[in-house]
Amino acid sequence: MTGLSGLGPITSVTISTPDLQSSEAAYVEHLGYRVEARGTISPDLAQRMQCPSVAGARYSVVLPAAGDGFTFRFIEQPATARYKAFSCFGWNAAELIVRDVDEMAARLATSPFEALGPPQDLSFTDAIRAMQLRGPAGEILYLTQFKRALDVLPAPPARCDVDRVFIVIVGGPSLDALVEFYCSNFSLPAPQRMESRVKAMSAVFGLSPEHRYSIAALPLHGACYIEADEMPQAATAPTSATGRLPPGIAVVSFSSPSVATPRFLTGAAGEILELVPA
Repeated sequence: MTGLSGLGPITSVTISTPDLQSSEAAYVEHLGYRVEARGTISPDLAQRMQCPSVAGARYSVVLPAAGDGFTFRFIEQPATARYKAFSCFGWNAAELIVRDVDEMAARLATSPFEALGPPQDLSFTDAIRAMQLRGPAGEILYLTQFKRALDVLPAPPARCDVDRVFIVIVGGPSLDALVEFYCSNFSLPAPQRMESRVKAMSAVFGLSPEHRYSIAALPLHGACYIEADEMPQAATAPTSATGRLPPGIAVVSFSSPSVATPRFLTGAAGEILELVPA
């Protein structure tokens, strides 16, 4: 792969769902998103995704109440047995900017979203408060509130109660390989590596919530980030039927100044990226 430079912002997150109607309704009724488009995946798009069996699958596109610039795309596929986010290499979670995470926690208490814990201030700063959810298709979402701006971690403003995704989390067997893929192919600056808790991953592998993982935050354009996590040796590649998308968060789309038409790539941990013209 050559000729690519720059990456971001994040423009879309594609989720494989066994029940398109339920996923769409959950985001519209409980996160305040609105439907932008519905249809079926064309054979051409399925081939470009390198997932020919997705041709003809129903899809829905939803976007935040506040405006454009980001969408969730749901693609209906049969359920993958025993899939659980943070057990497999690839895209594991998406982090959304919100106005008031405690208010959202109360609103979502009787929703299809499963809270994985109450809102908490982050361990390194009380300026950021967040909670984690499991969505109807098994996808993991973080709802994150910035109580004040942080120079060390620029973030987009929350234009509505639940706005856009600004961080996506990818896991693989080697942090070095993940960092090398993104830095070398997209001219991203070398990130600072750190040891951090990833409670959702620890719960999957039966480890202490205080267990620390090697992670790095890769800065993108548009105050967006890719968090790269080195996963335990027990993690595996996701299993999905031949020619289909991975389960859960299947594709993340990024704006790129290096492409004139959308282009799909496979990352170091098997994650699928879509590059769209900037």
